[in-house]
Amino acid sequence: MKTATIAVGAFLALSGHLGVAQPPAGDAQLGHGKQVYDYWCLPCHGAGLGLPGFAELPGTQQLRIKYRDSAISPLLEERTDLVPDFVKVMVRQGVSFMPQFRKTEISDADLDALAAYLARNNPASAAPARSE
Repeated sequence: MKTATIAVGAFLALSGHLGVAQPPAGDAQLGHGKQVYDYWCLPCHGAGLGLPGFAELPGTQQLRIKYRDSAISPLLEERTDLVPDFVKVMVRQGVSFMPQFRKTEISDADLDALAAYLARNNPASAAPARSE
């Protein structure tokens, strides 16, 4: 168990140096969303260490199984189809093996930032809203 804890800790410490997408400099909401993701989501939805027993983390493994015959990435940070409302529903309600997260764990403000961060690669989410 101690080895697993050390391995996960090492992964989290190195994740910023392994090619994980970083938000644009100066965008406070995306930066905050990345912090929320790293704390709450990365331990299950990261790329893994490539070590025996740690080749893929559980959330990534489940999404790889779910999307095995499609072009959808199992890595949340690489997804281009996520929209903020979908992220918020999944976080609050949970799905399959993923637990739900209460407001006492991820506040509404943190969830807004997380949803914006995960939807940043979706061209439709990045489009400015039209005012009529």
